[in-house]
Amino acid sequence: MTSFTPKQETTLLDNALSLIIKASVTDDSGNYKGPSIMEFYPEILFFEGTPFAINRIILVRLLVVLLLIVLFSLWIRQFDKATKNQVFVPTKFQLMGEISLNFVRTSIAHGQLGKVDGDRFLPLLTTVFFTVLGLNITGIIPGLNISSNALIGYPIVLAVAAYATFIYAGVKKHGIGYFKSAVAPAGVPPALYVMVVPIEILSTFILRPVTLALRLTMNMLAGHLLLVLCFSATQFFVFYADGLFGFFGVGTFIFGFAFTLFEILVSFLQAYVFTLLTTVYIQLALADEH
Repeated sequence: MTSFTPKQETTLLDNALSLIIKASVTDDSGNYKGPSIMEFYPEILFFEGTPFAINRIILVRLLVVLLLIVLFSLWIRQFDKATKNQVFVPTKFQLMGEISLNFVRTSIAHGQLGKVDGDRFLPLLTTVFFTVLGLNITGIIPGLNISSNALIGYPIVLAVAAYATFIYAGVKKHGIGYFKSAVAPAGVPPALYVMVVPIEILSTFILRPVTLALRLTMNMLAGHLLLVLCFSATQFFVFYADGLFGFFGVGTFIFGFAFTLFEILVSFLQAYVFTLLTTVYIQLALADEH
Protein backbone atom coordinates (compact mmCIF):
# COMPACT_ATOMS: atom_id res chain seq x y z
CA MET A 1 0.00 0.00 0.00
CA THR A 2 1.37 3.41 -1.00
CA SER A 3 1.78 5.89 1.85
CA PHE A 4 2.04 9.65 1.59
CA THR A 5 3.56 12.23 3.87
CA PRO A 6 1.24 14.92 5.27
CA LYS A 7 2.74 17.43 2.82
CA GLN A 8 2.07 15.12 -0.13
CA GLU A 9 -1.49 14.48 1.05
CA THR A 10 -2.13 18.24 1.27
CA THR A 11 -0.72 18.73 -2.24
CA LEU A 12 -2.87 15.93 -3.66
CA LEU A 13 -5.97 17.38 -1.98
CA ASP A 14 -5.24 20.86 -3.32
CA ASN A 15 -4.77 19.48 -6.84
CA ALA A 16 -8.00 17.47 -6.63
CA LEU A 17 -9.99 20.49 -5.41
CA SER A 18 -8.45 22.64 -8.13
CA LEU A 19 -9.47 20.14 -10.81
CA ILE A 20 -13.03 19.90 -9.42
CA ILE A 21 -13.43 23.68 -9.26
CA LYS A 22 -11.95 24.15 -12.72
CA ALA A 23 -14.23 21.48 -14.18
CA SER A 24 -17.25 23.29 -12.76
CA VAL A 25 -16.46 26.58 -14.53
CA THR A 26 -14.57 25.52 -17.69
CA ASP A 27 -15.16 23.12 -20.56
CA ASP A 28 -12.65 20.68 -22.08
CA SER A 29 -10.97 23.53 -23.97
CA GLY A 30 -10.52 25.66 -20.86
CA ASN A 31 -13.21 28.14 -21.90
CA TYR A 32 -15.80 29.53 -19.49
CA LYS A 33 -18.79 27.23 -19.01
CA GLY A 34 -21.98 29.00 -17.96
CA PRO A 35 -24.89 27.54 -15.98
CA SER A 36 -27.36 25.24 -17.69
CA ILE A 37 -30.74 23.70 -17.01
CA MET A 38 -28.93 20.61 -15.73
CA GLU A 39 -28.31 22.56 -12.51
CA PHE A 40 -31.80 21.41 -11.54
CA TYR A 41 -31.12 17.72 -12.13
CA PRO A 42 -28.35 16.94 -9.63
CA GLU A 43 -26.96 13.46 -8.98
CA ILE A 44 -28.80 11.06 -6.70
CA LEU A 45 -27.37 11.08 -3.17
CA PHE A 46 -29.39 8.34 -1.46
CA PHE A 47 -31.57 5.38 -2.46
CA GLU A 48 -30.66 5.49 -6.14
CA GLY A 49 -32.82 3.27 -8.32
CA THR A 50 -35.77 3.34 -5.92
CA PRO A 51 -38.95 5.49 -5.80
CA PHE A 52 -37.42 7.17 -2.73
CA ALA A 53 -34.31 8.46 -4.49
CA ILE A 54 -33.03 11.67 -2.90
CA ASN A 55 -30.93 14.28 -4.69
CA ARG A 56 -29.77 17.66 -3.42
CA ILE A 57 -33.07 19.37 -4.23
CA ILE A 58 -35.17 16.76 -2.41
CA LEU A 59 -32.74 16.95 0.50
CA VAL A 60 -33.24 20.73 0.65
CA ARG A 61 -37.01 20.21 0.80
CA LEU A 62 -36.70 17.71 3.64
CA LEU A 63 -34.36 19.99 5.60
CA VAL A 64 -36.66 23.00 5.21
CA VAL A 65 -39.74 21.04 6.29
CA LEU A 66 -37.86 19.66 9.31
CA LEU A 67 -36.66 23.15 10.24
CA LEU A 68 -40.18 24.59 9.98
CA ILE A 69 -41.62 21.80 12.13
CA VAL A 70 -38.97 22.38 14.81
CA LEU A 71 -39.37 26.16 14.63
CA PHE A 72 -43.15 26.16 14.97
CA SER A 73 -43.01 23.50 17.70
CA LEU A 74 -40.69 25.71 19.75
CA TRP A 75 -42.90 28.77 19.19
CA ILE A 76 -46.02 26.87 20.26
CA ARG A 77 -44.28 25.37 23.29
CA GLN A 78 -43.07 28.77 24.47
CA PHE A 79 -46.50 30.29 23.92
CA ASP A 80 -48.24 27.51 25.87
CA LYS A 81 -45.67 27.80 28.66
CA ALA A 82 -46.13 31.58 28.87
CA THR A 83 -49.93 31.19 28.92
CA LYS A 84 -49.80 28.52 31.63
CA ASN A 85 -47.47 30.57 33.83
CA GLN A 86 -49.33 33.82 33.00
CA VAL A 87 -46.10 35.35 31.74
CA PHE A 88 -47.01 37.90 29.09
CA VAL A 89 -43.53 39.32 28.38
CA PRO A 90 -42.38 37.39 25.30
CA THR A 91 -38.78 36.44 24.67
CA LYS A 92 -37.05 37.68 21.52
CA PHE A 93 -37.52 34.26 19.94
CA GLN A 94 -41.22 34.18 20.82
CA LEU A 95 -41.64 37.76 19.63
CA MET A 96 -40.13 36.82 16.27
CA GLY A 97 -42.69 34.02 15.97
CA GLU A 98 -45.61 36.26 16.89
CA ILE A 99 -44.54 38.94 14.41
CA SER A 100 -44.18 36.34 11.65
CA LEU A 101 -47.55 34.73 12.31
CA ASN A 102 -49.31 38.06 12.76
CA PHE A 103 -47.99 39.21 9.39
CA VAL A 104 -49.84 36.38 7.64
CA ARG A 105 -52.90 36.75 9.88
CA THR A 106 -53.41 40.51 9.69
CA SER A 107 -51.81 41.52 6.38
CA ILE A 108 -53.12 38.65 4.28
CA ALA A 109 -55.86 36.54 5.90
CA HIS A 110 -57.83 39.19 7.80
CA GLY A 111 -57.12 41.86 5.20
CA GLN A 112 -58.78 39.88 2.42
CA LEU A 113 -61.20 37.50 4.15
CA GLY A 114 -62.13 39.26 7.35
CA LYS A 115 -61.56 37.91 10.84
CA VAL A 116 -63.91 34.90 10.77
CA ASP A 117 -63.02 33.49 7.35
CA GLY A 118 -59.42 34.64 7.76
CA ASP A 119 -58.97 32.53 10.90
CA ARG A 120 -60.79 29.67 9.20
CA PHE A 121 -58.26 29.45 6.36
CA LEU A 122 -55.26 30.69 8.36
CA PRO A 123 -53.60 27.25 8.81
CA LEU A 124 -53.45 26.75 5.04
CA LEU A 125 -52.26 30.30 4.32
CA THR A 126 -49.60 30.13 7.03
CA THR A 127 -48.35 26.80 5.69
CA VAL A 128 -48.20 28.14 2.13
CA PHE A 129 -46.37 31.34 3.10
CA PHE A 130 -43.68 29.82 5.30
CA THR A 131 -43.11 26.79 3.08
CA VAL A 132 -42.68 28.90 -0.04
CA LEU A 133 -40.43 31.33 1.85
CA GLY A 134 -38.32 28.55 3.33
CA LEU A 135 -37.85 26.77 0.01
CA ASN A 136 -37.08 30.07 -1.75
CA ILE A 137 -34.49 31.37 0.70
CA THR A 138 -32.33 28.23 0.37
CA GLY A 139 -31.22 29.59 -2.99
CA ILE A 140 -28.80 31.99 -1.27
CA ILE A 141 -27.70 29.75 1.65
CA PRO A 142 -24.11 28.46 1.20
CA GLY A 143 -23.98 24.70 0.86
CA LEU A 144 -27.56 24.48 -0.38
CA ASN A 145 -27.45 27.15 -3.09
CA ILE A 146 -30.68 26.21 -4.81
CA SER A 147 -34.39 26.83 -4.39
CA SER A 148 -36.38 23.65 -4.87
CA ASN A 149 -39.24 25.86 -6.07
CA ALA A 150 -37.17 26.32 -9.23
CA LEU A 151 -38.50 22.89 -10.18
CA ILE A 152 -42.16 22.81 -11.13
CA GLY A 153 -43.14 19.86 -8.91
CA TYR A 154 -43.71 21.54 -5.55
CA PRO A 155 -45.26 24.72 -7.01
CA ILE A 156 -47.78 22.45 -8.73
CA VAL A 157 -48.61 20.83 -5.38
CA LEU A 158 -49.17 24.27 -3.83
CA ALA A 159 -51.24 25.44 -6.81
CA VAL A 160 -53.44 22.33 -6.60
CA ALA A 161 -53.93 22.95 -2.87
CA ALA A 162 -54.98 26.55 -3.59
CA TYR A 163 -57.24 25.36 -6.44
CA ALA A 164 -58.96 22.74 -4.29
CA THR A 165 -59.38 25.19 -1.41
CA PHE A 166 -61.10 27.98 -3.31
CA ILE A 167 -63.42 25.50 -5.05
CA TYR A 168 -64.23 23.94 -1.66
CA ALA A 169 -64.90 27.39 -0.20
CA GLY A 170 -67.22 28.30 -3.06
CA VAL A 171 -69.18 25.03 -3.01
CA LYS A 172 -69.37 25.06 0.80
CA LYS A 173 -71.03 28.50 0.79
CA HIS A 174 -73.04 28.51 -2.44
CA GLY A 175 -73.55 24.83 -3.16
CA ILE A 176 -73.26 23.45 -6.69
CA GLY A 177 -74.53 26.78 -7.99
CA TYR A 178 -71.07 28.19 -7.34
CA PHE A 179 -69.84 26.84 -10.68
CA LYS A 180 -72.65 28.57 -12.56
CA SER A 181 -72.09 31.92 -10.83
CA ALA A 182 -68.31 31.61 -11.32
CA VAL A 183 -68.51 31.24 -15.10
CA ALA A 184 -71.72 33.17 -15.83
CA PRO A 185 -71.56 36.49 -13.93
CA ALA A 186 -74.86 38.15 -13.12
CA GLY A 187 -75.82 41.21 -15.12
CA VAL A 188 -74.18 40.14 -18.38
CA PRO A 189 -76.49 40.30 -21.43
CA PRO A 190 -77.54 36.74 -22.40
CA ALA A 191 -76.14 37.15 -25.91
CA LEU A 192 -72.65 37.65 -24.50
CA TYR A 193 -72.62 34.44 -22.46
CA VAL A 194 -71.39 32.55 -25.53
CA MET A 195 -68.18 34.55 -25.28
CA VAL A 196 -68.02 35.19 -21.52
CA VAL A 197 -68.50 31.62 -20.26
CA PRO A 198 -65.47 30.09 -22.08
CA ILE A 199 -63.31 33.02 -20.97
CA GLU A 200 -64.39 32.63 -17.34
CA ILE A 201 -63.84 28.86 -17.41
CA LEU A 202 -60.35 29.37 -18.79
CA SER A 203 -59.55 32.19 -16.39
CA THR A 204 -61.00 30.73 -13.19
CA PHE A 205 -60.45 26.99 -13.43
CA ILE A 206 -57.39 26.66 -15.68
CA LEU A 207 -55.21 29.77 -15.67
CA ARG A 208 -55.34 30.40 -11.92
CA PRO A 209 -53.43 27.27 -10.84
CA VAL A 210 -51.19 27.34 -13.93
CA THR A 211 -50.08 30.94 -13.38
CA LEU A 212 -49.59 30.37 -9.65
CA ALA A 213 -47.18 27.51 -10.30
CA LEU A 214 -45.38 29.05 -13.27
CA ARG A 215 -44.86 32.47 -11.65
CA LEU A 216 -43.13 30.96 -8.63
CA THR A 217 -41.06 28.48 -10.65
CA MET A 218 -39.84 30.91 -13.28
CA ASN A 219 -38.83 33.57 -10.74
CA MET A 220 -36.77 31.16 -8.66
CA LEU A 221 -35.27 29.44 -11.71
CA ALA A 222 -34.15 32.76 -13.21
CA GLY A 223 -32.74 33.90 -9.88
CA HIS A 224 -30.67 30.76 -9.43
CA LEU A 225 -29.26 30.92 -12.96
CA LEU A 226 -28.29 34.59 -12.47
CA LEU A 227 -26.47 33.85 -9.23
CA VAL A 228 -24.63 30.87 -10.71
CA LEU A 229 -23.72 32.94 -13.76
CA CYS A 230 -22.26 35.79 -11.69
CA PHE A 231 -20.31 33.73 -9.17
CA SER A 232 -19.03 31.11 -11.62
CA ALA A 233 -17.89 33.95 -13.89
CA THR A 234 -16.14 35.54 -10.90
CA GLN A 235 -14.36 32.28 -10.18
CA PHE A 236 -13.30 31.93 -13.80
CA PHE A 237 -12.02 35.50 -14.19
CA VAL A 238 -10.13 35.51 -10.88
CA PHE A 239 -8.47 32.09 -11.12
CA TYR A 240 -8.28 31.15 -14.79
CA ALA A 241 -8.52 34.26 -17.01
CA ASP A 242 -5.30 35.66 -18.45
CA GLY A 243 -3.91 39.15 -17.91
CA LEU A 244 -6.23 42.04 -17.22
CA PHE A 245 -9.31 39.90 -17.79
CA GLY A 246 -9.01 38.91 -14.13
CA PHE A 247 -10.29 42.36 -13.13
CA PHE A 248 -13.66 41.49 -14.67
CA GLY A 249 -14.08 39.23 -11.65
CA VAL A 250 -14.56 42.29 -9.47
CA GLY A 251 -17.53 43.41 -11.54
CA THR A 252 -19.16 39.98 -11.67
CA PHE A 253 -18.71 39.60 -7.90
CA ILE A 254 -20.42 42.96 -7.26
CA PHE A 255 -23.28 41.97 -9.55
CA GLY A 256 -23.50 38.58 -7.79
CA PHE A 257 -23.67 40.24 -4.38
CA ALA A 258 -26.35 42.66 -5.60
CA PHE A 259 -28.38 39.81 -7.12
CA THR A 260 -28.08 37.91 -3.81
CA LEU A 261 -29.72 40.80 -1.96
CA PHE A 262 -32.33 41.05 -4.70
CA GLU A 263 -32.97 37.31 -4.45
CA ILE A 264 -33.73 37.67 -0.74
CA LEU A 265 -36.33 40.30 -1.61
CA VAL A 266 -37.76 38.09 -4.37
CA SER A 267 -37.98 35.12 -1.97
CA PHE A 268 -40.16 37.13 0.43
CA LEU A 269 -42.13 38.75 -2.38
CA GLN A 270 -42.97 35.47 -4.11
CA ALA A 271 -44.10 33.90 -0.83
CA TYR A 272 -46.29 36.94 -0.19
CA VAL A 273 -47.73 37.03 -3.74
CA PHE A 274 -48.48 33.30 -3.82
CA THR A 275 -50.24 33.45 -0.44
CA LEU A 276 -52.08 36.67 -1.28
CA LEU A 277 -53.39 35.33 -4.59
CA THR A 278 -54.53 32.14 -2.88
CA THR A 279 -56.42 34.31 -0.38
CA VAL A 280 -57.93 36.47 -3.13
CA TYR A 281 -59.18 33.37 -4.98
CA ILE A 282 -60.81 32.13 -1.77
CA GLN A 283 -62.37 35.56 -1.21
CA LEU A 284 -63.78 35.59 -4.74
CA ALA A 285 -65.26 32.13 -4.20
CA LEU A 286 -66.92 33.27 -0.96
CA ALA A 287 -68.30 36.50 -2.44
CA ASP A 288 -71.99 36.64 -3.19
CA GLU A 289 -71.34 37.80 -6.74
CA HIS A 290 -68.53 36.56 -8.99
